[in-house]
Amino acid sequence: MPIELAKEDRQQAIESIMRYFAENMDERMGNVSAGALLGYFLDEIGPLVYNRAVADVQERLQARVQELDFEVHEDEFQYWRKFDRNAKGR
Repeated sequence: MPIELAKEDRQQAIESIMRYFAENMDERMGNVSAGALLGYFLDEIGPLVYNRAVADVQERLQARVQELDFEVHEDEFQYWRKFDRNAKGR
């Protein structure tokens, strides 16, 4: 599944790449080159980041599901135990 960015987000990412090159590299990068580099990163590294994020979310959800058992668990067959407790208290 390809990672697609909204037009505005893509433009901001391209501008960020251009600024990074201007401030940290010996050469400037144009809009087309920065767009190509962004496309490469999205295709090559994007799935790695995406898959790690999905795994992190799965871990958190699994922990919440496990906690749910403690939060909403009800013991079964408790009707007669109410009466047995009341009878002992007499």
